[in-house]
Amino acid sequence: MTNVLSNQEIIASLTRNAAVFLGMGDELGTVELGKIADIILIDGDPLSEISDLMKVQLVVQGGRVVVDNR
Repeated sequence: MTNVLSNQEIIASLTRNAAVFLGMGDELGTVELGKIADIILIDGDPLSEISDLMKVQLVVQGGRVVVDNR
């Protein structure tokens, strides 16, 4: 199946673009100094295979591990 958007564009839509749409682009949506950042660790490379986003290994939210599938 061919995506209308590239994998990189899909990821940006889920992160940076969503934050900008919500008027929160200065606070979150990208990993930058001074921004709020919840992090996920994925087993794979979603830039080459977008379905790898479903292979979540670890979620850190508010500085605490909330999912650990390692």
